[in-house]
Amino acid sequence: MPGIHLLSPRLANQIAAGEVVERPASVVKELLENSLDAGADRILVDIESGGVKRVRIRDNGTGIAEEDLALALSRHATSKIERLEDLEAVATLGFRGEALASIGSVARLELLTNTRDDGPGWRARTEGRDMEVEVDQVQHPRGTTVEVRDLFFNTPARRKFLRTEKTEFGRIEDVVRKLALSRFDVNLTLSHNGRALHNFRRAGNQLEQERRVASICGPAFMENALYIDVPGAGLRLWGWLGLPTFSRSQADLQHFFVNGRAIRDKVVSHAVRQAYQDVLYHGRHPAYTLFLELDPADVDVNVHPTKHEVRFRDSRTVHDFLFRTLHRAVADVRPTVAAAAPVPEPEMASTAPRQSGFTGLAGGGSGSWSTPSPSPSAVRDQAALYSDLPVAGSPRPANDPGTDAAGDEEVPPLGYAIAQLMGIYILSENAQGLIVVDMHAAHERITYERMKQAFHGAGVTSQPLLVPQSMAVSEREGDCVEEHQDLFSRLGMQVQRAGPESLLIREVPALLKVSDAEPLVRDVVADLIEHGTSDRIEARTNEMLSTMACHGSVRANRRLTIPEMNALLRDMEETERSGQCNHGRPTWTQLSLQELDRLFLRGR
Repeated sequence: MPGIHLLSPRLANQIAAGEVVERPASVVKELLENSLDAGADRILVDIESGGVKRVRIRDNGTGIAEEDLALALSRHATSKIERLEDLEAVATLGFRGEALASIGSVARLELLTNTRDDGPGWRARTEGRDMEVEVDQVQHPRGTTVEVRDLFFNTPARRKFLRTEKTEFGRIEDVVRKLALSRFDVNLTLSHNGRALHNFRRAGNQLEQERRVASICGPAFMENALYIDVPGAGLRLWGWLGLPTFSRSQADLQHFFVNGRAIRDKVVSHAVRQAYQDVLYHGRHPAYTLFLELDPADVDVNVHPTKHEVRFRDSRTVHDFLFRTLHRAVADVRPTVAAAAPVPEPEMASTAPRQSGFTGLAGGGSGSWSTPSPSPSAVRDQAALYSDLPVAGSPRPANDPGTDAAGDEEVPPLGYAIAQLMGIYILSENAQGLIVVDMHAAHERITYERMKQAFHGAGVTSQPLLVPQSMAVSEREGDCVEEHQDLFSRLGMQVQRAGPESLLIREVPALLKVSDAEPLVRDVVADLIEHGTSDRIEARTNEMLSTMACHGSVRANRRLTIPEMNALLRDMEETERSGQCNHGRPTWTQLSLQELDRLFLRGR
């Protein structure tokens, strides 16, 4: 057995490169982050052959001093941190001091730089064979140019794992787009094989920022997005949140940044899923571009060499803040005066309206869940709201707010009903043109929201089990149940520890008494261990309320009078999440007068 020995610098750098430099896109990401940390506001990215042949990045940042050049290409050499305290509050994108050394160990690297606006610059060159750095004088403007050629030339086994030129460049485009989203104050240009493909101009105001987001995420996203900007508890969340009706089949339009760093995080993903869970169509994913700002000391970015993952020091506070803010934003999506037709994703035949009249939030709802007893007659009472109105064929009352009664009054967002189509759709006229409402879907949402308010407003009613149910758990799960006894009580459950690895379920929420309690408890405990919170019981309860609301809503072919239709429209305007039914389907759409004119070739 060989003795313990130190690895050579070359081998150590190549091991580090295996974590930092996976493909050309990794090189681009590391170099771009260095440029941003150097204060650059203009960056040029030039790619050849998908980045395998050459990656060249030029910036107008602060540059590197001559005496620091050789050291800059050494492993664990950085200007961004010095002490442990610096590592615990990193405010820069890079800080490990591994990128340039790792890149230089698997490619031919040349770095040109100047710290002044005049005078000569300096050039440093190295390549993977011996890692020696050559420094000489050159002419170069203020800033830095890094050129990386022949990636993995000395590690052919890794080079053969690379994909086609088109695929590798596509990954580079993704990196550049994310960086362009994260820094609106930077002018960023991308070229491939001598052809300029993207030029993201710096965006100084919200309109210019929205243009950049639209160029990256697509104009359809921006036409179906809400702008939010909410501070609270030392945190700030701002950005653009896609409407529930602008959902995706894949999670491919989700951009989340923490202090300007693009991240993937389970706490964030869970909070977003919770906020959207009551409004998304089955299997769909929300779209968003969101920015979370907080004290750098409250987030640990030293989790993984790629820096894609972070760890929040108080993940419960962050989760609750994200959930409250997004849940309130989604709940406030309802018809507004400035409603306009959306541009749905082609695969999703969704035509829900854009709620462009949405305004900023303040405070938000509670991240915790309180539950009451359901009203047995809630569905019947709500369905009777419309059936108690005058029957079809009766004369319209004098005070009926029909289309001819609006006068000089402001027309409400969903206008006034004019007809019913095939017993399914309500046709209404508003200031913009024609509104079409799916009456069953709309009434289903109204009924569902009122049932939830009734159920969650009076506290949980618990149902004792005739025979307590025993379940085996790990010691960690048992400890979790003991720690969160108050939470289980608020959720209407009584779960006691019977031994180090066993529990007794004695009470469950009355509405869920027919459900199998053990899987529910296991899911709640798993959520508490992973996220510090759980919405399993609320979600299960809401599923049952949704089913009850669906059966209690007006059905297709139910003929409504004009007053009944107008009552439904007014309820939609007052009801949270009324843009989609309980299953995530859109409830209404707007056809503007201009769109109707185009259908009939008017004005041509």
